Amino acid sequence: MSVFQGISGEDEARSYVKAWADTKANLRLDRYAELLLCENQKQNLISSASEEHLWVRHLADSAQLLEHVSRETYVHRRPGPWLDLGSGPGLPGMVIAILCPQINVIMVESRSRRAGFLEDCVGELGLDNCTILAQRIERVEPFPARVISARAFAPLDRLIALSAPFSTSETRYLLPKGRSAAHELSQAAPAIRKMFHVKHSLTDPEAGIIVSR
Repeated sequence: MSVFQGISGEDEARSYVKAWADTKANLRLDRYAELLLCENQKQNLISSASEEHLWVRHLADSAQLLEHVSRETYVHRRPGPWLDLGSGPGLPGMVIAILCPQINVIMVESRSRRAGFLEDCVGELGLDNCTILAQRIERVEPFPARVISARAFAPLDRLIALSAPFSTSETRYLLPKGRSAAHELSQAAPAIRKMFHVKHSLTDPEAGIIVSR
C-alpha cells in the first residue's frame, strides 16, 4: 500500500501555502484567515469543526489547485481570467487571488450575504485583481475563462453544462470533489469521462480533484 505524501497538520499546511507567495501576499492571507473565522460566527461559511484545521482543510486545499495549471498562468501577466463558481467564502477563488495577484480572478456567488463578505474581503485586502459577481452563473455574460474552478458547487454533469459558455479548448477545469471525486466521474456521461481524470488531493489521502485532460 502506498504511503500518503501529502500535507499533514496545520504548520505544514501553512508552510505549503505561504511558499506560493511573497511577504505582502502572505500578510493578506493571514488577514483573510482572520476575516473568514470572524465572519463564520455570523454566517455558516465553513463547518465549525473545520475551523481548527483551517489551513489544511480550506487554505492549502485551495492553494494546491495551482499544482495543476501551467506556470505561465500564475507567473506571467494575466493570460486569461480564472473563473470560480459558487465561491462561497472565497474557496478557492480568494486564496488564488491573494497568492497570484497577476491573475484576474472572477468569483460568482449568488447568495447575497456571502457575496457581501467577498466584497468586504476585496476592499479590506486591497485586491485589484478580483471581481465578485453576486448572481447566478446563468445570468453572467459569457467570456472565455483560462481556468474554471468550483468547490462543492454542483454535480459534475450540471457543472459542465452551466460552465460551457465560458469554456474554450484551452480552458483548464479544476474541480475539488473530496472523497466522491472518482465515483462522481465514473457516473458522468461518457463524453465527460473522456474529458477529465482524477488527481489525488494533497490534503486528504482519500480525496480527489477532477481535472480536465
